[in-house]
Amino acid sequence: MTGIEASSTTQAMAALMASLLYAATYLSFVRLLRYPRNWHPPSLPACLATAALAALTVAWVAASPIGLDRPALAVAAGFIAVLFAIVAAPAIAFKPASRPVEFLARHADHAGLWLLGPALVAGLAMPNIKLQAVLAIAMAIEASWFLRQRWAGRRRRLYRLNDRDLSVLKTQARGDLEAFRRRHGIGELVLSERGVGWRGCGKGSPPCPFNLYVNRLGLNTAPCCRAHMKELTHYVAACLSDMGVVHWLEGGSLLGAVRERGALLDWEDDIDISVLLDADMSWDRLAAGLAESGARDGYFIDLFEKQGFVSISFDPPRPWPFRWERNRLRGEIRVDIAIYRRAVSHGEAVLERPSHKGAMAATESGGYGVPLDVVLPTATVPFLGGEVACPNQAEAYLRILYGDFRTIEYTYVDAGPAKARARVDIVGGTPVPVPEAARRPIAGYRRVPVGDGGHGAQEQYRRSHTNR
Repeated sequence: MTGIEASSTTQAMAALMASLLYAATYLSFVRLLRYPRNWHPPSLPACLATAALAALTVAWVAASPIGLDRPALAVAAGFIAVLFAIVAAPAIAFKPASRPVEFLARHADHAGLWLLGPALVAGLAMPNIKLQAVLAIAMAIEASWFLRQRWAGRRRRLYRLNDRDLSVLKTQARGDLEAFRRRHGIGELVLSERGVGWRGCGKGSPPCPFNLYVNRLGLNTAPCCRAHMKELTHYVAACLSDMGVVHWLEGGSLLGAVRERGALLDWEDDIDISVLLDADMSWDRLAAGLAESGARDGYFIDLFEKQGFVSISFDPPRPWPFRWERNRLRGEIRVDIAIYRRAVSHGEAVLERPSHKGAMAATESGGYGVPLDVVLPTATVPFLGGEVACPNQAEAYLRILYGDFRTIEYTYVDAGPAKARARVDIVGGTPVPVPEAARRPIAGYRRVPVGDGGHGAQEQYRRSHTNR
């Protein structure tokens, strides 16, 4: 082998190693996004692992036989930091975020390609083959992401907006639907002579971007997403019942069942279910059962044992290496399962969870809880066309969480859109009437043995502070 051949082979191997290091860093990073996407801080080991891979990638690019290539180091580090900020925007924007983050999240399917020009310039200007390899593989990944999202978007089908959806939409648009659609880039909104429609999401398409449409623009949950929430709710409820897990409606799900006559809140964005773990139902057994069901039936399951939390999503699990790229999606249709355990706090039997919820009181052990007899034995209530489990004192449970739960509040909807839609949700300045059945503490409920679990199905309401 000549010196030139040996040098070419060495450079090719160096470029291949740089590409592999970047790919590993990218996959580790998108997996890390599962935490902010589910409103949890990332774990320290996961952060350290991703940071170590990123540092190794940059160090490999900057290393040269004659010393440290400082320009290549600066370009590699800056490029990865900017690109990863773009990639992370949709996950960060699952909680209320700054306008720049919201802007990047809105353009999540193609924003990474905005760096194609700078990558070409840097690659041509700097004769560092390892840097060129990192830039090339990064842009190839972004191009692949863009094309896959565009292809999947072709699978949407048209839904009709009902009168209430249309009323809220026209209120927020101030009557000019075309201008509103263009201003906010609402590609799902279809305007024609035949009426107003919605290009709805499905099992094989990206979900509608809930956070933008519901929280930032103050629209109703899209009709496609409501249909998928209903399906997912009853699927999860059936799985839990089959496993013998005690469970019940939580948060906004219970609020919808009681206050909205068994319907979803108009601005709902996910489903909440709570489950009780005990000697007969451990975390490992629950996690294994749900993971097996999800893999068999095409639902994505994400487990957070330390946080006492399970996320079950409508989209199907994808094979490696694409499994965790779902964390780049702008929206998500899912059921959030919160874990409770029996405890005693200040001499009272309670059901305790590790995370805060509404105005739930803190317990002696550092968790948050509700009186056990408010929940158990569970009852059932009509919800989304079926009978689902709920606390046996549903109104008392809601008062613990929200106080006056009959008053409509918009916890995460921006102030302007919230004020605008209140004119539709509130009749004559008076809260929308609550049905008489909902005013009676247990009227309309059927008691169920504790071990049965009550066939719970829930509509999530993650609004963790006040009544939505």
